[in-house]
Amino acid sequence: MFADIKDDVLKALDVSAFVAHNAHVDANVLRRKLPGWVCPEVFDTLKLARPFEPGQASFRLGSLIEAFQLAEGLPDDMRPHRATFDALVAARLFVRLATAAGSLEELRGTPPGGRGDETPSLF
Repeated sequence: MFADIKDDVLKALDVSAFVAHNAHVDANVLRRKLPGWVCPEVFDTLKLARPFEPGQASFRLGSLIEAFQLAEGLPDDMRPHRATFDALVAARLFVRLATAAGSLEELRGTPPGGRGDETPSLF
């Protein structure tokens, strides 16, 4: 049974980009649990939020959910810190950030924290 689930997870992760908030945590877990999985291009909404939403007091996912009403319209039974909820709000945050950037190229060229003296990196 685990092999079937593992195959399903690997199929779901066979994508060209991985979007998550504080992505290194999720990517490290996936690498540990799925030996041989190759992580695709990563868009870390935590790192991307800093330069594209600089006025925020906090860049925790919960704070950004509140600030931008990212949970609006989700079913009442969805809760923070559950996979489906967190994936949906991270996707909404990514769309917001990509819109602010104007293009994926602009997102890719943004250094962590938005400082121009660092090598561009999303992860």
